[in-house]
Amino acid sequence: MREILVIGIGAGDPDQLTAEAVAAIRRVDVFFLVDKGPVKQDLTALRQEILRRHTDGAYRLVEIPDPERDRTAAAYPAAVEDWRRRRADRFARHLVEDLPDGGCGAFLVWGDPALYDSTLAILDDLRERGVVEFDHQVIPGISSIATLTARHRIALNRIGRPVQITTGRRLVDDGFPAGVDDLVVMLDAQCAFTRFTADDRVDIYWGAYLGTPDEILVAGPVHEVAEQIVTARAEARRRKGWIMDTYLLRRCALPG
Repeated sequence: MREILVIGIGAGDPDQLTAEAVAAIRRVDVFFLVDKGPVKQDLTALRQEILRRHTDGAYRLVEIPDPERDRTAAAYPAAVEDWRRRRADRFARHLVEDLPDGGCGAFLVWGDPALYDSTLAILDDLRERGVVEFDHQVIPGISSIATLTARHRIALNRIGRPVQITTGRRLVDDGFPAGVDDLVVMLDAQCAFTRFTADDRVDIYWGAYLGTPDEILVAGPVHEVAEQIVTARAEARRRKGWIMDTYLLRRCALPG
């Protein structure tokens, strides 16, 4: 039986690996690296630095080209499912061809594998389809949310209050959820936070490239710093060709 490890490697800092993740990395025969093209070579280099630090080099590195994804499709969930299925087909082929029975393979996942990452869903799809036999284990990692709050030196929650995690797309469609005062927003290419005004009394804690030398942090009343964030985000994306960012929106005044 093939064994697959899905290893959370933190938001970008190689020092964020847990002892459990390091031990898991040292067991691996084959690392599967999803290749997102030349624009995101920084991400490949960070993974390679992690392997340089924590292995003796006795492993194989197999690159899996990532299929193209339509990010403008009107039917967004259907487009994501189509992309995941095509990605799953590529995973299956490489698991069969590059990992022998009894071997240990791994995917190094940014942040935590359970938070807005497709790897676990793709492996579940492969198991359900019976394409390739394997067992898998998940090693949690430090999420971008944990890194964000640490960098801003704030707690994620307030006493007795809920925290919700959503996407920029949902924030545009639904606004600030009722009954929630602390909202983490991920995958926001539209800068949905710009919709809030002074009357909304919302603070923002924003971070990009968290845990890397390119890290950028901005915090303050959202109506005061929104344009600063939009400008910083656009300049950083133009300079590097890609950006990963997240933020926490926090209502200033709790009801009642």
